[in-house]
Amino acid sequence: MKYLVLFCVLFFTAAGLRAQQTSLVDQNGEALVQFSGMVLDGTNSQLQPVPYATILITDDGRGTYANLEGFFSIVAHLGDSIVFSALGYDDVTYVIPDTLTEDKYSIVQLMSRNAIDLPETVVFPWPSRDHFKLEFLAMDVSSDLQSRASDNLSVETLEALQQSVPRSGSENASYYLRQQAQKTYYIGQRPPMNIFSPVAWKQFFDGWKRGDFKKKDDR
Repeated sequence: MKYLVLFCVLFFTAAGLRAQQTSLVDQNGEALVQFSGMVLDGTNSQLQPVPYATILITDDGRGTYANLEGFFSIVAHLGDSIVFSALGYDDVTYVIPDTLTEDKYSIVQLMSRNAIDLPETVVFPWPSRDHFKLEFLAMDVSSDLQSRASDNLSVETLEALQQSVPRSGSENASYYLRQQAQKTYYIGQRPPMNIFSPVAWKQFFDGWKRGDFKKKDDR
């Protein structure tokens, strides 16, 4: 009886320590941790976020993206090797400690830029400086051209061009990466519901007033 009581005490003590260590385990019983943090540019003292950096768990082949502000969050195992990579930066490998006593772990990961300096290039619209001098001296700077230039640079003209001119390559790339990050951010989990969002309710009532939910036959 004495040994039985001692065995029960040791068993429940070990179970309590195990539950205190982590409350997240996978289907194999291995400890999990909610690994999150910020990815920042550590090249200078300003510490700007690195948007859409890739966070890869090398052991499992899983990963995620950081958002526009450099924030990321992913479930990982204790002792996993995490590789941070981004275009224009050196890859960084971080190993999650296997001695954690909590199921949440946050870091601030700094990345260094990997820039390649190209030789300086000077581009001229004319073959030489002498040709440029001749064309510059022969330039028409009449008042008609000056007024036309002022009209082309007016606020109204620039706003109209902003609505009609298509996005540049960098703008399209940024929009695409934002969409991809939004899709992959909630992979493996249920996205949050907007039932308690005041912004979503305002959009709903605005659409109701506009008649967006009416059937085509009723219009």
